[in-house]
Amino acid sequence: MTRIVIEKAGNCSVRFLSKPEQLNEMGLSYVKSLFRPEYLETFLVPKPDGTSVLLVGIGHENTQDAHVAKELSAAACKAMRKLKIQAFTFYLSPFYAESSKDTMIAFFEGIFLVTGNAKTYKTDKCETSWTVGLADMPREYEQYLEEGRMLANHVLFVRDLVNMPANLLWPEKMAEEFVRFAQGTGIESKIIHMEELKKLKMGGLLGVGSSSAYPPCLLIMRYTGDAGTSDRTGLVGKGVTVDTGGYCIKSAASMAGIRGDMAGAAAVVGAISALDKQKAKVNVTAVLPLCENRISNGSMVDGDVLTSYSGKTIEVGDTDAEGRLILADAVTYAVRDENVSRVLDIATLTGAVVRMFGFTITGAISDNDIMWEEFSEAGRKTGERYWRIPFLREHERMLDSSVADICNLGPSECGTITGGLFIRSFAENVPWIHLDIAGTAWVKEPIYTYQEQYATGTGVETIYRWLSDRA
Repeated sequence: MTRIVIEKAGNCSVRFLSKPEQLNEMGLSYVKSLFRPEYLETFLVPKPDGTSVLLVGIGHENTQDAHVAKELSAAACKAMRKLKIQAFTFYLSPFYAESSKDTMIAFFEGIFLVTGNAKTYKTDKCETSWTVGLADMPREYEQYLEEGRMLANHVLFVRDLVNMPANLLWPEKMAEEFVRFAQGTGIESKIIHMEELKKLKMGGLLGVGSSSAYPPCLLIMRYTGDAGTSDRTGLVGKGVTVDTGGYCIKSAASMAGIRGDMAGAAAVVGAISALDKQKAKVNVTAVLPLCENRISNGSMVDGDVLTSYSGKTIEVGDTDAEGRLILADAVTYAVRDENVSRVLDIATLTGAVVRMFGFTITGAISDNDIMWEEFSEAGRKTGERYWRIPFLREHERMLDSSVADICNLGPSECGTITGGLFIRSFAENVPWIHLDIAGTAWVKEPIYTYQEQYATGTGVETIYRWLSDRA
């Protein structure tokens, strides 16, 4: 549990500095030879009066960048965690004077992301309790503190769920977890189980998930924050609770993270719930296809032809390109049954995006410039990194099939583009953005100070900020 007090807490304080000369102002000139304020460098200085101060370097970074602000607060908290100091105070007078709303939300979020207790399955659980003081903080900033706390809680929920072992989280159990998380809110939820999926002829979702011992389902979550308009955004998230690759089985090196192939669906639930918490004046419908991609005597194989919910036929070129199959049905449902005005889909979709951008930038594809600019601006406010990838007509032709309307696999090149364009072909000309988080949803070791090992919770903050800004 993290308790934040708008006053001093503990005998240790945190000070941020960018120049060695600032040590003189703090009465700490004697540590100049020991500490250079490089970015994220930390140094604990015990003082004669029994107190101590943790110095955190800013370097030449821009403290108005949300990503930097989040890293600075998280770096301080991680240093305290390592030192086993659980009560301390941030002194941030210059920071408060210069910082924007988005910067301060990010700064506070960084505190909660690091001091929150991650879910584990150890029998000797030991949860840490923190008391963090915020000296001389203006009272009007308390709303930013609470928004940062709220966002961090939603990101932590997503991380815990994505990290959950596959034997403890199967499609219908995950749907129930999502519904439970949204209980007591204004979000309406509906689970469509396998028998109804068969009646709806959702061939993509059934083709991937129907042969598993744990049947697939489709979860619909509706948030209506502005009943006076019919404008509604559709959020579609990939929810594969375990992805072996099917008969195109993954390599042993790729198996460790196969439980995290539902990070897109989890991010959507985190975002829509955050919108409800803030009572944002927008209307949003989440459509989440949830399934497993396992190997069994009834699993699909390469060369199969599936009939999607849209009626379009799909040649299976690779059973490990299963995410786009289930997203196809979900996007069609969002457009036709939920009458959404625009669609954003988010998925751990391709290894190609990892080879392109690594683990720090999410690949994005969009067919609407205005929608993309809105989303991109939201990313700048949260500090999450997105990069728009171009596409042309010839990329669409890479998905041509000689036996069906479309193939779920293109040639070896342009995998991120063709994966996204496959999904776009089911959006029926509704403005669309695709986010490929295969690289950014999961890290073997933290890259940024506000990350922990494995799930990152990427996407929650920017989707939330994009839609709340639209309001």
